[in-house]
Amino acid sequence: MTRLLTTEIATMTEMREPQKVLDRARGRPVAVMKNSRLVGYFVPAEAVAQPGQHRVAAMEEVLASLDKRRGINQPVLDYLRDK
Repeated sequence: MTRLLTTEIATMTEMREPQKVLDRARGRPVAVMKNSRLVGYFVPAEAVAQPGQHRVAAMEEVLASLDKRRGINQPVLDYLRDK
């Protein structure tokens, strides 16, 4: 069973009228279902961060993150090296 990342749900049939789905969701993402299976998410513009809310990470921050995750990333890199 797939865990949905939102509490708003719409069927493929309901997606024929997307404005009604958007109105009902009140700005939150909507899980789109077909035959009780998740097919994707419909994300209103209000749910996406506006320009200017993100910043570019400094090189030091990127390197620190890579060092922090080295134990997780290294087995994947080793596996890919053999391919």
